[in-house]
Amino acid sequence: MKIKICGIRKLEDALLCESLGADAIGFVLYPQSRRFINPELIHTITKHLSPFTLKMGVFVNHSVDEINRIVKTAKLNVAQIHSIVEDEDLLKIDIPYFNSYRISKSFNFNSIIDNGYFLLDTLDKDNYGGTGVKFDWNLIPNNLLNKAIIAGGINENDLSILLNKIKPYGIDLSSSLEDENGDKSKIKIKSFFTKLHHLRS
Repeated sequence: MKIKICGIRKLEDALLCESLGADAIGFVLYPQSRRFINPELIHTITKHLSPFTLKMGVFVNHSVDEINRIVKTAKLNVAQIHSIVEDEDLLKIDIPYFNSYRISKSFNFNSIIDNGYFLLDTLDKDNYGGTGVKFDWNLIPNNLLNKAIIAGGINENDLSILLNKIKPYGIDLSSSLEDENGDKSKIKIKSFFTKLHHLRS
């Protein structure tokens, strides 16, 4: 199970997550998010990360031209797309990408575009991710789990069921690793990875 830590805004947090075993570091490019970080600042972080760590940009309603410009500036290598974009336009993105879907009880999983992998997050009419709210993981069809990245309120107490029962391709954490000010908490990050490594051993 792959681990993505999202909403990173500081180099020290990125390096800590990487050193503890994060497979991917996520940066939010949505200006309305409190986790927003500009492309130039992202580059000051990505240039210090290992080439084996994925650097993901979270894009909400950006045009393909905007995505490609930001990717080049920030030195990202994967795009996470939160918007309805025509398939032929997505093919013009310069780096690998995956779509994000907002899940409710009535979500139609047949609507998922299979271009490799995809992210599933909780539907919130006012926010794109980072809500800290779970959806019912049992809704995910078994044949999709090996391509699904689950987000939405995941914390260290969920690791056992995710690793042993749900078994998605990956998980995406953000809000559960933050303190009351919205900054990443080194204590929470270390606690999460300590439990993860214990369960994997």
